Amino acid sequence: MKTAIVGYGKMGRIIADIAAKRGHEIVATLNETPTLENLNNPDVVIEFSNPEVAFNNIKICLENKIPVICGTTGWLDRKPEIEKIALENGTAFLYGSNFSLGVNLFFALNEKLADLMKNFSEYQVQLEEIHHTHKKDAPSGTAISLAEGIIKNDSRFDAWKLDETKENELGIFAIREDEVPGTHSVFYRSEVDEIEIKHTAFSRDGFALGAVIASEWIQGKTGNFSMKDVLFA
Repeated sequence: MKTAIVGYGKMGRIIADIAAKRGHEIVATLNETPTLENLNNPDVVIEFSNPEVAFNNIKICLENKIPVICGTTGWLDRKPEIEKIALENGTAFLYGSNFSLGVNLFFALNEKLADLMKNFSEYQVQLEEIHHTHKKDAPSGTAISLAEGIIKNDSRFDAWKLDETKENELGIFAIREDEVPGTHSVFYRSEVDEIEIKHTAFSRDGFALGAVIASEWIQGKTGNFSMKDVLFA
C-alpha cells in the first residue's frame, strides 16, 4: 500500500516508521499544503497536522478521491463538511480522536460505566486529561470523546466545558506537562468514596500503530468511519 503522510512531525515520523515496518511504501511526507502532484499518487493519506490547516488538507485529498485517516484534533466544528465531501467524491474518511487500541477499549468501558452510574445522582462526574506542553488544543479530542460518551448515556448532562462539572455541564480539566504522551481519567465522586477509570499512554507508538491499521482497513471502502468500525464492527 502506498501511503502519504501529511503532517510530518513527531507523530508523522513514528507513523512512517511503523508503516514501513508493516511493508507499506511511504510515497510522500509533507508539511506543506498537499496537492495531487506532491502527494505522489498514494492509496491513502494519514493526516496528523494541526487544527489551523487540517480542514483544507483533508478537503484537498478527498476532492482528489484519496481516502484519508485523520488524527488531528481541534477542528471538529467542520467535520460534517468533510464527511459530506467524502460522500460526494465517492471516497472514504476516518477520524479518530485517538487511534490506540487501549484508548478505544477505554471509550467502551467509559460508556458502560456511565450507563451503570446514570441513576446514582450522589456521584459527581469529572474528567481530567494531561498532555505534553506542545499540544495546541484543549481539551484533547480524546477527552471530548469521553465526555460525549458520558453525555450520551447520562441524561443529567447535555454539554461539556473546560472547568469543574456544574449542573448539566460536564467538566474537563486540561493539564499540560512536559513530555506526557496522554493520560485521561474519569472520576465519579461521592461524599463517601470515589470510582476512577484511567488510561495512561507510555509513548506515541500505540497511536501511530492504530492509524496505520486504520489505513489498511479503509482500503476499498466508501463512506465515513471511526475506530469503532475498525476494531469492533
